[in-house]
Amino acid sequence: VQLQASGGGLVQAGGSLRLSCAATSRSFSRYYMGWFRAVAGNERAFVAAIRTGGERTFYTDSVKGRFAISRDNAKNTVYLQMNSLKPEDTAVYYCAGGSRLISGGYYSSGSYSYWGQGTEVTVSS
Repeated sequence: VQLQASGGGLVQAGGSLRLSCAATSRSFSRYYMGWFRAVAGNERAFVAAIRTGGERTFYTDSVKGRFAISRDNAKNTVYLQMNSLKPEDTAVYYCAGGSRLISGGYYSSGSYSYWGQGTEVTVSS
């Protein structure tokens, strides 16, 4: 499975961005999907995840109420709508897909086997 993330950019604090992640696999609907982010020199941190059918979503506390993850299985694409952006949201954002959860569940990067190349988000104050 190949994942291609897009939609990053420079935005002022309080603004919005929508990230997209397109998958090449015809089995996209079989994978739960997630978004992680990393600041230079740090490990990737969980942001959001969505189950295969989109019936349930998960968020890290710092983005709850501001970010929304969704997916369109007909288009093999997962989205991350980011509103009320803050400077501390600045990072490289990675989409990821998986089919086998490990300890830590959807929140653990180890539960994801496939990763996109990352798209950079910069929020200015």
